[in-house]
Amino acid sequence: MPEFAGRIEKIQRRLWDLLPIVRNHVYHPEFGGSFSLKSVLPALVPDMTYEGMAVANGQDAGLAWESLLRGGLDQVEHEKNRKALLEYCGQDTLAMVRLVEKLQRVLA
Repeated sequence: MPEFAGRIEKIQRRLWDLLPIVRNHVYHPEFGGSFSLKSVLPALVPDMTYEGMAVANGQDAGLAWESLLRGGLDQVEHEKNRKALLEYCGQDTLAMVRLVEKLQRVLA
């Protein structure tokens, strides 16, 4: 979608990846050798959880997204999947904010 390239590039310039920061500066035995958000978050921000969410991990999110794109769902199921996916994305966003706050305290 070339018409959005400029806007997308502006957004991309404001984004940064926490993975190298965590991988190079933080380790906790509860990471279990993984630096994924789902491994790092419970160790560093234990009160953040995806437990009980209809979409609770990346695989679930991918399947929910695919079901929305593929279509064929009735309106109720479509809205249910859409809401669950938005809640998961919101939780992921909040998790990143909380992780940044924790890292700022730990690495300061």
